[in-house]
Amino acid sequence: MNRMFRRYHRQIAIILCLPLFLTVLTGMGYTIAHEWLHQNEFGSFLLKLHTLEIVHLEAIYPVLNGLGLISLLITGLSLTGLFRTRA
Repeated sequence: MNRMFRRYHRQIAIILCLPLFLTVLTGMGYTIAHEWLHQNEFGSFLLKLHTLEIVHLEAIYPVLNGLGLISLLITGLSLTGLFRTRA
């Protein structure tokens, strides 16, 4: 069972690497551009990129990111051994 979760965790992590990296970088970039540098035009571009509104995926992209993170949490927590029964 542990080997199966490890394999799923690795596959999910590889698939979600780029979308999560994009989400983190554009979220941080938006905060820096909009709040600190007051670059509203660049900030709005980063926000559109953050939600993938540019390619019209703003309705499904956050849901897919969330489902991917939940699956990584479930498989990752199962690998820690916190939920194993002690005999």
